[in-house]
This record gives sequence, structure tokens and C-alpha cells, in this order.
Amino acid sequence: MPPANPFDTTYLTDGGDGDKLKEECGVFGVVGVADASNFVALGLHALQHRGQEAGGIVSYDAEANFQSARRFGYVRDNFTSQDVMKHLPGQLAIGHVRYSTAGSKGQTAIRDVQPFFGEFAMGGAAIAHNGNITNANALRRELIERGSIFQSSSDSECIIHLMARSLQRTIPERMEDALRRVEGAFSVVAMTRTKLIGVRDPLGVRPLVLGKIGDGWALSSETCALDIIGAEFVREIAPGEMVVITEKGVESHFPFRPQPSKFCIFEHVYFSRPDSILGGRSVYETREAIGRELAKENPVEADLVCPVPDSGTPAAIGYSLQSGIPYAMGIIRNQYMGRTFIEPTEQIRNMGVRLKLNVNRALIKGKRVILVDDSVVRGTTSRKIKEMILDAGAKEVHFRIASPPTAWPCFYGVDTPQREKLLAATMSEEEMRDHLGVDSLKFISLNGLYRAVGQKDGRDQSCPQYCDACFSGEYPVTPADQVEEGFKMKTAAE
Repeated sequence: MPPANPFDTTYLTDGGDGDKLKEECGVFGVVGVADASNFVALGLHALQHRGQEAGGIVSYDAEANFQSARRFGYVRDNFTSQDVMKHLPGQLAIGHVRYSTAGSKGQTAIRDVQPFFGEFAMGGAAIAHNGNITNANALRRELIERGSIFQSSSDSECIIHLMARSLQRTIPERMEDALRRVEGAFSVVAMTRTKLIGVRDPLGVRPLVLGKIGDGWALSSETCALDIIGAEFVREIAPGEMVVITEKGVESHFPFRPQPSKFCIFEHVYFSRPDSILGGRSVYETREAIGRELAKENPVEADLVCPVPDSGTPAAIGYSLQSGIPYAMGIIRNQYMGRTFIEPTEQIRNMGVRLKLNVNRALIKGKRVILVDDSVVRGTTSRKIKEMILDAGAKEVHFRIASPPTAWPCFYGVDTPQREKLLAATMSEEEMRDHLGVDSLKFISLNGLYRAVGQKDGRDQSCPQYCDACFSGEYPVTPADQVEEGFKMKTAAE
């Protein structure tokens, strides 16, 4: 179904073709500061790139008890209203922004919007989850057979039901008990009446960081959200770690069996904001290093290096610096699109990418242009951008991609097309070049990507340092639900 309005930014990001991988979700929590929900709203605003369908906040105040607000759309349109925020009092709050990576994709119901809340014998608890549970179908069947009544289609609700059935005495212990049953990826921010809790799965697939704000504390998917509230970045929550934060401070322990870390390498390439810090490294500097590596591996004679804004910009700068070919803004992004002032006629929809991106014709005409983008998924947007560049009079168009070919779907919290819809799953690099109609098409190698993110010897083939399943097809956790539904895992021949 086409979107309700062609100026909705989620539509224009990919021209309406699902041609960008959708960032998973974002979580944020604060304890120990007055009006904590206001800080959470600011944090969620900084994490808006991780989820633009809907958002929610739960707060706790001794007089008002637990209060929640869940809304469709952007944080700025919902959680800047005094009428909304005055109903979320207290010094403890958590929040969530989402894409529908599990459940009713693209047809989100308000009951699917997190945080989820549960009332237990020892008090209430709310939970916000970034990631994806790969055995959620099996868990849901088991829980329903035992009497659980689900309110949403989200895999995350399984955690609340597992907590309810646990025999442990405290809510953090029940959460541990529940998460030991869960497979896949989870970075969780949760709260009770007195505690802010953060947990990362044993592989550490999704990010989670700890910050200090005055006498209080914050948990966030990314460091950029700590910056917006003036919090000091303390450290990353380690893979497999649970932190329980109270007025006494931060308690840390590791309730899961230790495993080699498998952080999502695509966080470095695309998902995280360039002003965040991942693994002690600036995301911006990493992406610039990716561009440099790309230029070393895939040089070409040209007049200009141009990014596909905005995600291709740091890599394009790196490519330019390494190659010596001038960097230029050959494509200009419209930053000020309205969202509701024009009806979505078929003629408007056919404008597609042009509503968001416009070619700088005076710069492009007669030039051999290198276009640097973060990825190619279906290829529909790449074809449209190539046509725009040629229409502007470019002499040659060369695509350079700052990630390896995306040939496999992600099952750990990213809304990925089915494998047969991924261009790299059905075509060779040469076939993709012909399909896109460009003079050349080259991707960074998997080893080159690993070098750019700080692994000087490249990828450890026997035990990869990151989760790179979308490129390699090597899944660190078997996607049990998908296999049950017929998904074919990578064979030895592949």
C-alpha cells in the first residue's frame, strides 16, 4: 500500500520502494532527575532515526503511580505538548521509538507500541526492547497454551509474560529468568517503582550505553541521545550484562553464559548516527575510514566524488581524501519537506526520489561522477538516482558502495525484505551493474569493512568479530521461527 502522504519522510527515504534497511528501534531511560519523562522525550528525539512509526513513554511517581503515553508518529509531534507531558510525572521514566520489525509490519496498532507494562505481585514493571526475538513464535505458542493472554503482535511482549510466570522473588531476577529463555537480539531498558534496569544479550548485537546526568543516570541506545540531555557518557553496557540502577548507584552482574561478542557491523555502516560513539570509536570517523578503504580497493578515474545524502556523506569524504578526487555536493537533500499539505496523487508518487533529492546540475554537467552510498538493497532508489544524474548531463556514473552486497535478511531487529527481493541475492556484481545501468559498480569487501572498523587483519573467518549475517549469511543465532516457516540457511556450497 502507498503511504497516506508522499511527504512522509519514511516514504521518501527510499522512494516508496523499501530500498533502505529500516533501523530497528531506540530505547532510552532516566532515573534520579526531576521530570524524567521530559529528558526521555529529548533522548527519543535524538534516537528518532532508529524508529519513526511510533513512540511511547512510561513514568513513575509515588502519588500518580505508573503513567504512560503511546502515540503514532514523531516524538516532536507528540511529546513536546505540555498537556501530554504533565501526565508523565516522576523521577523515573523509560521510552521507546519503533519500526515494526516484528508483528504487524507497516500496520502498527497502538497496542504494539512500547514500552509494555505488567503488574506483578511485587509491583509493576515496564519494558522497552530493541532487537528481535528469533524464537518468539515458539514462546508465544507455549505461553498461550499455558493461559497467557497477549495484547499485541510484538515479539517483545513475550518477555513480560515470561516474567509473570517466573518463580523468582524480585523483578530483576524475573527478568533474568525470562531473558534466559529468549533467543536472538535484545537490548532492554526496563523500570520498576524504584529501579532503572538495562540488559544486553550475550552476543551484544544491539547497542546500549550508560550515562550520568547530575545525581541521576541514563540508559540509551546511542551516545548522541546522552549529548542532547547534557549527560556524560560513562561506558557501554557489556554484552551479557545487566545493570540495576537505584538511588544507591549502579549494580552490575552477568547472568548469561559468556559468548564471543557479535555486535551488528551495520550499526557502523548506517544505523547509528555519525555523532555517536560505538566500541570507543567515532561512527563518523569509522565511516570516513570505510570510504578510504573503498577507494583503495576500487579506484576509478573521475572528476567528482558525490555522496548520496545523508548516509553516504562520511564515506564519500573518505573516498575523496584517499583518492585525491574532489568532493562535491552533487545531490542536494531537501531538509524542509512538509508532510500534509499535498494530496498523494499518482503523478506526485511517480516523482519518487525527486521529492527528497535534487541534482546540482551546474556541478554535474559533463563530469565523470562517483556516487557513494551506504548500501544497495533492492536497487530501485539507486536506479532513480542514476537517472537523475544522467539527466543532469553527467558524462559517466560510477557507484561505490560503503558496505558489501546485502544478500541475506536480518532477523535481529531490522526490517529487511525477503531474500529473493534483495538484489545481491539473485545477481552477481556485474549483473547488478547492468541492472542499475551505471558505468561501474563496486562494493567494499567484507575484509575491507572489518579493517575500517578497526580489525587490522580483517575478518576472522573461524569466529567473526561482528554479526555480518546480512552480508555473509552466517547467522550467530539460528533464526528458529524463520527456519520453521521455510527460510533456507546458507549451505556449505554457498
